[in-house]
Amino acid sequence: MNRDAADAVLFGESLSCEETQRAAFVAQPVDDVLAEAACVRAEACLRAIATIEDTGGEEDDAPLSPALRRIEARLELMMTLLGAKLRQDRTDPLTPLRWSALGARMPVAAPHAEGSTGLFRIQATSWLPEPLELPATVIASEPGSGGRAELWLRFGPLTEAATSALERHLFRQHRRAIANRRARAEGA
Repeated sequence: MNRDAADAVLFGESLSCEETQRAAFVAQPVDDVLAEAACVRAEACLRAIATIEDTGGEEDDAPLSPALRRIEARLELMMTLLGAKLRQDRTDPLTPLRWSALGARMPVAAPHAEGSTGLFRIQATSWLPEPLELPATVIASEPGSGGRAELWLRFGPLTEAATSALERHLFRQHRRAIANRRARAEGA
């Protein structure tokens, strides 16, 4: 498949985000058990992120007791320390990518054959060091710039719940990017 056809499949009818995130494609066989387990973990992770991000504004409006603020500060410190430890153990490179609920396009060090399977790994949010993993299949691979290859990955098989959680996550990412652009434009 060529790049235009792959872009049409992944982004033609779907909301997509362009961002630089810690991401990688790990080529490996993906059977039904691995795909199902990845979908369950991805859905749980994305739902937790949504709960935290969607309720953050509501909690900030209500005054917190000093004891609750101390507990929240301790939890934030613990998550920061745990995140730093996890990042030391495994850190994917910062990668410019375009992704949707259907798949992703990203540069990689070496090309992969069409039909190759594996896990697409991405740091779904900056405050959560554990990467989100989604089963994926290479639908296109072409030489890119600087000796790197460009890879198009189609996610799947995904459960309906994982797909829905991923769509909501991408919608929040898209909305946040628009708000950041507006804030920069107003500040300029």
